[in-house]
Amino acid sequence: MPRIAGVNIPDNKRMEIALTHIYGIGRSLSSKILSQAKIDLNLKANKLSAEQLNLLKDIIEKKYKIEGELRRERMMNIKRLKDIGSYRGVRHIRGLPVRGQRTRTNTRTVRGNVRKTMGSGRRPAAEKT
Repeated sequence: MPRIAGVNIPDNKRMEIALTHIYGIGRSLSSKILSQAKIDLNLKANKLSAEQLNLLKDIIEKKYKIEGELRRERMMNIKRLKDIGSYRGVRHIRGLPVRGQRTRTNTRTVRGNVRKTMGSGRRPAAEKT
């Protein structure tokens, strides 16, 4: 398994897909990186030569924020919103949708699957009477 930016890249997948296992790299960015490195998108990860692997590592680590650095930056941005008391920061603190979605319905994932209506999520009776 090749290792890029502290992440094991799966051997049996195409490089375009395998690079998406790194946090911060999606399909479009992976194809852009591979075209910069002049590596075929359909090449399997285990077929990479050592120099191709080193070239990929250099491009990814020097030009893009990935993994821990990106996570840290996102956390700091959210912390800044919370500290200044902005509307978005307050929504983060309360665990509610931040980007203007409605909350009367359709926020189960954000609120932690809270079911407030009568009968929704109830278990059936143990036995018929």
